[in-house]
Amino acid sequence: MPQAPQTPPQKIVPQPIRSGIDIEINGRRYRHTGDPELPLLWYLRDVLRLTGCKYGCDDTSCGACSVLVDGKLKRACTLSMQAVVDKRITTVEGLAGADGKLHPVQQAWIDEDAILCGYCQSGQIMAAVDLLARKPNPSDADIDGIGNLCRCGSYPRIRRAIQRAAAAMPGKPK
Repeated sequence: MPQAPQTPPQKIVPQPIRSGIDIEINGRRYRHTGDPELPLLWYLRDVLRLTGCKYGCDDTSCGACSVLVDGKLKRACTLSMQAVVDKRITTVEGLAGADGKLHPVQQAWIDEDAILCGYCQSGQIMAAVDLLARKPNPSDADIDGIGNLCRCGSYPRIRRAIQRAAAAMPGKPK
């Protein structure tokens, strides 16, 4: 009886067991050892006490929980910790420079008095930072299309703040 050809033995390389989820938030490294399905929003608020990121809808429709993940706008309410393994997260608390100087968008928000109740504002600011990174000279339609909700209706102030920030961004002619 003919013998079946023998396959050479496979070399098995042991993989280290991952004992946590490593992420970078506002320039600092963290390891989450809890539930990998925990939404990033609750890790930021309850574990790290970074409360700029707000809970509003739990389905990504309002934008109050907006953060940057590797420089791209994401909603933290439905983003699991597992989804951000080895990612770089920036919250509104991480926008200011190391010297404490506010980001141009944050300063424009103050200068234009864009805040009414303030609940949505950190998400609005993060969406504006993302928009200006993609479109340094946004039109009103671009600004209106960022998709964050404001229950106070301060959209005209928000639009002015984004226009002011666009003019103040580094590299812009004065």
